[in-house]
Amino acid sequence: MSLTIEQRHARAVATNGGVPARRAVIRWAWRLLRREWRQQLLILALIMVAVAATFVGSAVATNTPPPAGAGFGTATDMATLGPSSSLSAEIAALAHRVGPVDVIENQTISLPGSVATYSLRAQNPHGPFGQPMLSLVTGHYPRGKDQVALTAGVESALHLRVGDTWRATGTARRVVGVVSNPRNLLDEFALVAPGQVTSPAQIVVLFDAHGVVPAAIRSSVESRQSAAAATNVINPVTISLAAATLGMLLIALVSVGGFTVLAQRRLRSIGMLGAQGATDASIGLVVSANGFATGVVGAMAGFALGLVAWLAYRPRAEASAHHVMGAFQLPWLVISVSMLLAVLAAYLAAVRPARAISRVPIVAALAGRPPAPREARRWAGPTGVGLLVLAFFLIGLASEQATSAVAEGGNKSTLFLALIVGLIVLCAGVVLVAPTCLALLARATRRAPIVVRLALRDLARYRTRSGAALGAISLSVLIAVIICVLAAGRFGDVIDWTGPNLASNQLVVYPLGTNAQFAGPPPGSHQAAQRPSTTSGRAQRHAASTGGASVLYQNGTRAGAFQVTGASLAAMAGQARGIAAALGSRNLVQLETTDSMLRRSTPGRDWNGDVYVATAQLLRMFGITAAEVSPDADILTMRPGLASMPKMQLLYGAVKFGPGQGSNSWPCPPSSCLANPKIQEISALPSGTSAPNTVITEHAVRRLHLTTSAAGWLIQTPGPLTAGQISAAQHAAAAAGLAVEARDSIPTLAEIIDVATVFGMLLALGILAMSVGLLRSETASSLRMLTATGASGTARRAISAVTAGALALTGAFVGTAGGYIAAIGFFRTNQLDTLSSLTSIPVANLLLILVGMPLVAVIGGWLLAGREPAAIARRPLE
Repeated sequence: MSLTIEQRHARAVATNGGVPARRAVIRWAWRLLRREWRQQLLILALIMVAVAATFVGSAVATNTPPPAGAGFGTATDMATLGPSSSLSAEIAALAHRVGPVDVIENQTISLPGSVATYSLRAQNPHGPFGQPMLSLVTGHYPRGKDQVALTAGVESALHLRVGDTWRATGTARRVVGVVSNPRNLLDEFALVAPGQVTSPAQIVVLFDAHGVVPAAIRSSVESRQSAAAATNVINPVTISLAAATLGMLLIALVSVGGFTVLAQRRLRSIGMLGAQGATDASIGLVVSANGFATGVVGAMAGFALGLVAWLAYRPRAEASAHHVMGAFQLPWLVISVSMLLAVLAAYLAAVRPARAISRVPIVAALAGRPPAPREARRWAGPTGVGLLVLAFFLIGLASEQATSAVAEGGNKSTLFLALIVGLIVLCAGVVLVAPTCLALLARATRRAPIVVRLALRDLARYRTRSGAALGAISLSVLIAVIICVLAAGRFGDVIDWTGPNLASNQLVVYPLGTNAQFAGPPPGSHQAAQRPSTTSGRAQRHAASTGGASVLYQNGTRAGAFQVTGASLAAMAGQARGIAAALGSRNLVQLETTDSMLRRSTPGRDWNGDVYVATAQLLRMFGITAAEVSPDADILTMRPGLASMPKMQLLYGAVKFGPGQGSNSWPCPPSSCLANPKIQEISALPSGTSAPNTVITEHAVRRLHLTTSAAGWLIQTPGPLTAGQISAAQHAAAAAGLAVEARDSIPTLAEIIDVATVFGMLLALGILAMSVGLLRSETASSLRMLTATGASGTARRAISAVTAGALALTGAFVGTAGGYIAAIGFFRTNQLDTLSSLTSIPVANLLLILVGMPLVAVIGGWLLAGREPAAIARRPLE
């Protein structure tokens, strides 16, 4: 019995070698990797860079947002209260019921010479819950009523240092230290001892409720658990995982060609292995084990590179994110998954060449003849088209869920699932459709020269050989096009205008400080920011009754109304002219506003930005003559497409807000609303969100009997303003009781789409260069035959150039089409008008991708090809 079992085991080992044979093959594959790592340097570099980029990118993405519960400290609950006569009693009752409480008092103070503000904060540095939100940088915490500690930003803005005297709110205190909020370095405040804020506007109470909250303050309490539950499911972790998955998919597509060429280089060695009795599984294991080992080495090297890069970049990331980041406070789940995906991508990329090489007959392998490439599958094209259609509807479903989630608190998990699945299906459809387009390109060039037909027919017939590289090129273009189109759609929303606030050579001076008496809600308050025009109406009517001038601040940083006298306004205008003169500019204009508001009648599409008056002086500043303005125009704008926007309304006088009964539109009573005002587009107006990009004409002011009032002064200098000039203007404005607004750091549309275009093109051209090199290695025998039959260097150059150009053109076309499928699918529900305007389409960038990238590929393929093979009659030994 035992002899029979031993004989069966011996036959099994003789048949496939068993575990010892597989172990020997794996060791051989590992030795080949160590010896021929230079031939696999491309794949190793791709994996290493992808893992390192995912490491650093996910670390930055997850650490950039404020920490969860940043305002809670170590407490589980937080109550935000306003000043009241019963505040002390409420806090005492809360402490009696829940135990220790930590009270933080805040009073808002304007920063001299700027529209920015900071807080005067009374907080116990050693409180039971607020300690994580307070850190001492230098000096010591304030201990008495005559001491204060400042954050670095306030200290720099006020030009103070430890030991100087800080004056505000009618008191003088000595600066004894520099402090910060580690969880929000953007939080600028002046810290005083508890109880030293005499007029707090906001009181924050931190405590552990344990489920017990007094009914009197229950509406003002927020718990850490509810804040965490409200976190968007589309968070940095999920975005990083999606980006890592897409990156590894690109690596897998590119690596297929690399492992194919590598397997063909080892063809004779593999033939010798088969001649010694190795099975097909053992032969295939040589290539697949090599892919697995390459993935492991690349992932480990990428991890080390990413860790070093993160530690070097962390200080700059902290400065950008404005909160402290732990050195090893990393998204280990994302990093681990990215490393596993890298190994899996390399292994799967090697599986297909492994199967192909295992099917080569031993005699053909010993002769060095590679397997003939297989023809493309006929089902790939229709399946890809079906996947693109499915992706269109899935992304549209995600858009609908996003709209309902914002308006009605819809299901965010459905939104997340539909969006992720839609993008995955879109990528799969692009990868399947791209090779099929090569056949259409070959049919369209039937009458082309012979070398063009040879290259295109070879690509079209054996699409499985170039399909992976073409899919990777298409995906890289897809990423760039999606960014360009979505950015153009967002920046092209003429209702919700976005972008830089001003040009680099512009300043706006506003009344603020001692010369203006605050007559509205505090800057940045919810009431002021929600409906600024209602505050405008009250201020204008009060100005008319008192003979003063009302200054309206309409956007989020200037919400509220300020009441000043005519004499004060004239003095401020003189100070503004002095600031302009100091900047070397005589180009100054007074901005005027009215009690009016422009909006679209569709709820949820509120107007964003100020509507100033198109005075003759304002139009003259931007070179607009009276002949260019239509006599019956009500609104002038530079926002492209606003003139053709339907359902626009110009509200004035006693403005009333609220949806119409049984209607999806805002009401427009004739006594206070002008339906469909005549809007004229004039491109010479400035585009900044705080600049007069949309103005009401004097004709409309007279027609509607509107009252105008001063809102500030716009200064335009001959050249871009330097940081020193802006700082000098802020100090001069602070001395005069004014505030200055300069250009912010928001990028322009051109900057975003240019970076995306260059990134996509460089990535696609890099993949293309690697792919063409691999294809030339795989088709070396065909080139030798052409050379033997008398083909010149020009013909060989033409073949390489046509191959590169065809891959680039097809990838650019398919990627662009996929990007627009995603964009139209997302915007089709409620914002398709943002893509309907020609100006919302980045024509120059799309032409650069569709024309420039194939042209560069053709030139590169021509210049880098044409060298005659070293041997024609025989195949060189690798």
